[in-house]
Amino acid sequence: MASLPSPRFPDPADAPALRWGVIGPGGIAADFTDALHAHTTQRMVACGSRSAERAAAFAAAHGVERAYDSYEALVADPEVDVVYVATPHSEHLEHALLAIAAGKHVLVEKPLAATAEQARRIADAARAAGVFAMEAMWTRYLPQTDIVRQLLDAGALGELRVVTADFGGNAAFDPAGRLWDPALAGGALLDLGVYVVSWASFALGAPAGIIATGTLAPTGVDEQAALILSSARGAQALLSTGLRAGTPSLATICGADGRIELDSPFWGPSGLRLTGSDGRVVEAWRDPYGRPHRQGMSYEAAALARYVAEGRTESPLHSLAEAVSTLATIDEARRQLGAAGVG
Repeated sequence: MASLPSPRFPDPADAPALRWGVIGPGGIAADFTDALHAHTTQRMVACGSRSAERAAAFAAAHGVERAYDSYEALVADPEVDVVYVATPHSEHLEHALLAIAAGKHVLVEKPLAATAEQARRIADAARAAGVFAMEAMWTRYLPQTDIVRQLLDAGALGELRVVTADFGGNAAFDPAGRLWDPALAGGALLDLGVYVVSWASFALGAPAGIIATGTLAPTGVDEQAALILSSARGAQALLSTGLRAGTPSLATICGADGRIELDSPFWGPSGLRLTGSDGRVVEAWRDPYGRPHRQGMSYEAAALARYVAEGRTESPLHSLAEAVSTLATIDEARRQLGAAGVG
């Protein structure tokens, strides 16, 4: 069995410099901005909020030049090249369309939208406007994922048979909170589960069959879910997610000739092992780059900048069609669970 290839884009600072603006200056936006400034030549130059005070506080805390008291003013800024949409899932459609209508490239936090139909509207609008649009599925752009991608492209595992992934957290129940409120597109599948469903899509493509089971929170959103996804070639993905218990956040891709095991957390910079069909480890790799946890979001920002410089309008590694397909899988799983807010 072949040894591990090297990541092809290990340094986010190699990417062209773009000027960013953010809609929704909350926690994820703070981490993205800090990663952008620490590890790339790109800069967050503007932030927009419905609260002037909140925008000003974010700008002061994260070295952002301009703060706006409306999203409309943010997208109208002529010095903003690309807009990062970091509002709750329920607002992604409105805010992505706002940025696209202003002629801005757009990176939308995962999931791309609350449903597959909303995601299609974003994709259609971006294509019609000729701007770049991408879901912020940052796992796809990590060095470790590029190693896995090269192994899969080379057929190193043989015929794929089983894919696994889990991502569960323990969140306090708050019926008005983002994770628990159907009006805010709450639930485990749209928040954490999108990572495991996207992992299965990465390895096996869109599923031919979907079986979901789980439990609902008192608000009606999915609290815990387990999925079996079947491919047209007979492979299966075994996935789990939830909001009431922390899980290891491990992932595997298993084939007839070997398997890849990702360390925890598989969705962030970590490491992996390549194992042969005899069960012996062929080679192990541990991320050496010193960009742990959400600092790894710098890789997706770098990828976007490269793609824009190349004149692309979507990611060659994670297309808009795939983001829509992932949401279609989640739509069906939520429908089977009877979760509130589907449709």
